[in-house]
Amino acid sequence: MNRLYHVPLSPFCRKVRLTLAEKKIEVELVEERYWEQSPDFLRRNPAGKVPVLRLDGRLLSESQAICEYLDETHPHPQLLPRDPEMRYEVRRLCIWFDDKFHNEVTSKLLYERVNKKLTKEGYPDSKNVKSGAARIKYHLDYLAWLLDQRRWLAGDVMTLADFAAAAHLSSLDYISDVDWNRHAVVKTWYATIKSRPSFRTLLSDQVPGFPPPQHYADLDF
Repeated sequence: MNRLYHVPLSPFCRKVRLTLAEKKIEVELVEERYWEQSPDFLRRNPAGKVPVLRLDGRLLSESQAICEYLDETHPHPQLLPRDPEMRYEVRRLCIWFDDKFHNEVTSKLLYERVNKKLTKEGYPDSKNVKSGAARIKYHLDYLAWLLDQRRWLAGDVMTLADFAAAAHLSSLDYISDVDWNRHAVVKTWYATIKSRPSFRTLLSDQVPGFPPPQHYADLDF
């Protein structure tokens, strides 16, 4: 059986889940307490990170590598354009969110507010939370700048770049850390992605002790 070992609010896992759902690849979702570093999990991925995808007998790790593998082996719908320049732009934006946005925002807000409690690492660091709350404004402004020039983040078609961004923002939206009123164009873009069938399982996620806000699963906010 195909399985995705994941954590519900992990943006990296969510990016893979969106890709799988868009390509209509059915998998069993298995929550993995990766921080416990169990021997079974470390055998699946010695790096000790999620997501890990078991697909057709293969074990795949690292979200970007998994998504690109899925796009090559299941090319419809295509999430990485064939044009080299557009392909570069998609990859650049994926790295932007999985590296820069993750380090400056996701790790400062989601990890401090939620992950520390789940992993019993203590209380949120208020300096980190304040830093993340300030930096997300810069990133929302950048998203608005991109969307003022393009229909989607990387160009005129939806790509993996949109899923990478939506994965991070949806995780933060679960804890009400996104100001959707800052830019109407960003809110409209997210509402469009949020309304896709592939997003439904994400919107049904529930983390014990952290109920989502009422607007989280509302397709019209």
